[in-house]
Amino acid sequence: MYGDPATVRKILTELGDTWAIVGLSTNQRRAAYGVADVLQRFGKRIVPVHPKAETVHGEQGYPSLEAIPFEVDVVDVFVNSDLAGAVADEAAAIGAKAVWFQLGVIDEAAYDRTRAAGLDMVMDRCPAIEIPRLG
Repeated sequence: MYGDPATVRKILTELGDTWAIVGLSTNQRRAAYGVADVLQRFGKRIVPVHPKAETVHGEQGYPSLEAIPFEVDVVDVFVNSDLAGAVADEAAAIGAKAVWFQLGVIDEAAYDRTRAAGLDMVMDRCPAIEIPRLG
């Protein structure tokens, strides 16, 4: 339900190429760093979102979603489940088309709110795992 193949495929191939990655920093040991690299190689523009607003993989970082001065298609969330719902709400507020909660990030109420707001959403999945499955 939270990661049906049709929604995964739609988000990865149809909804646009600008992905804000919440929780992405220059820490190479964090999963977000490697996933951002995979997304870039798949042709996505990554936008690091982290309080430190660091430049990662050559892309300017921003301290929050609302600080990004251009449209974002997908918000990829690498924060813990307790914080993820607020990020999903911010994604809807900035006009994103989809929200992607990473492996282990689950908030059913946020899923329901996000879908009700008209956004596509995937939870508890990783695009770096799903991209090779596209065929």
